[in-house]
Amino acid sequence: MSMDYRDYILDHYRNPRNYGKLANANAHAEDSNPLCGDQLGIDLVIEGDRVAEVRFKGRGCAISQASASMLSEMIEGKPVEEVVQLGKDDILDALGIPISPARTKCAFLCLRVLHRSLALAGIEKPHDNDDDNDD
Repeated sequence: MSMDYRDYILDHYRNPRNYGKLANANAHAEDSNPLCGDQLGIDLVIEGDRVAEVRFKGRGCAISQASASMLSEMIEGKPVEEVVQLGKDDILDALGIPISPARTKCAFLCLRVLHRSLALAGIEKPHDNDDDNDD
């Protein structure tokens, strides 16, 4: 079964969903993972209490880019209240395979950028620990 998940991750990496930028974004953030060289930016259009549109643009390893693609599918059209609750376990569940401690920063980069974009837009409070404690 883990091979199916590996194929799923590679599919998201090779054919990322919601890839690009949004000219009308009202929430945006960028960040990088200097250990691996991953870079990621997320654009959101928040309409009322929903994430109406999401796009991400980045480059990096398969785990970081596939995680961003999966996250974009998870949040588009969802209530903001649900989106702000997303955490590390949601990303790990989406990936479907165990991630080594060395790769967790790659997997969680999308989550850190998402929460930062929501914080910069005044939708949620900034997270103090982002992903420093990858337990």
